[in-house]
Amino acid sequence: MKFNQLLTDELNLLLQFDLSSAATGIKVHSDAEEHVQLAVKRLFDKGLCTLNDGGYLTDEGIEIAEHAEKVLRALSH
Repeated sequence: MKFNQLLTDELNLLLQFDLSSAATGIKVHSDAEEHVQLAVKRLFDKGLCTLNDGGYLTDEGIEIAEHAEKVLRALSH
């Protein structure tokens, strides 16, 4: 299995969350690019964030976002 564009969009969105504070969420506005709006809805459907337009990461969402950050750091060197 490879990262397709849909998964890449979701990973990029997960990286937008501030993992240093569980009290900080995001909101994807209705004027955001369509692929970003669709990505946040998929994250919500997967139980990784609390609202279909962002909100906060769930416990599982935090774990996945932490892994995404590690992958990004490792591949960016």
